[in-house]
Amino acid sequence: MLTESQQRQYLIRIEKTLRAAAEIAARYTPDTCEVRDRGGRDVITEVDRRVGDVLRDQLLRPGEGWLSEEDPDDQERLSREIVWVVDPLDGTREFVDGIPEWCISIGLVENGVAVAGGTLNPATEETFLGALDCGVTRNGRPVRASARNSLQGARVLASRSEHKRGEWQRFDVDGFTVQPMGSVAYKLSLVAAGLADATWTLTPKHEWDVAAGVALVTSAGGRVRALYDSEVQFNRREPLLPGLVASGHELWPEVSQLLCRG
Repeated sequence: MLTESQQRQYLIRIEKTLRAAAEIAARYTPDTCEVRDRGGRDVITEVDRRVGDVLRDQLLRPGEGWLSEEDPDDQERLSREIVWVVDPLDGTREFVDGIPEWCISIGLVENGVAVAGGTLNPATEETFLGALDCGVTRNGRPVRASARNSLQGARVLASRSEHKRGEWQRFDVDGFTVQPMGSVAYKLSLVAAGLADATWTLTPKHEWDVAAGVALVTSAGGRVRALYDSEVQFNRREPLLPGLVASGHELWPEVSQLLCRG
């Protein structure tokens, strides 16, 4: 495992790269960038590509692997101990629609474990940074996952698309507030910072969607599992993960029981 000192050095690199990427993103507005529709609500913009170039140029060094939504999957990453798992713009649809729920997401994986990560939401001016031995900061201030121990009155963040499709209706009577939101990386960041108590996704996600957020939640003392309570492993040959569940540590028993019953 990387030492605390090494993790801090990687966090410096992550923060510097997030700032550079945000400067590129700031040059674009939804009405001025090229948008290509992938079907449904899945789109790609010129911003994704340009930010992706900055991430690769500033992060990747010899001997490290790379996995990004915007680049062809180089399977050589499977033989690397250190792998960058990034999403240049998580929440592209929100960016295009002018909704401030998107972010740049950088995850650092060591031997399949998300050990460090950072996200930056330019629209809300929030930067989240964290590593397993270093804790988590939001805009430079230390934060921790929620200490709430009951779902009663909790704030739970839902996928906007899942909520719109009616997949969250079964949770309407469970006594907690459900808030639909874009960008799973941003939702996980808010859970890591204790600004939300839990989040889960009922549909599969790619590793680049969640690597940074998983590192943040874990580093902040929270719990993360794949749906139905299996371990989350990264840098797999097939980078598609089942649904993901995250919460504060004390809330985990109730969250796990709720999701496993249905």
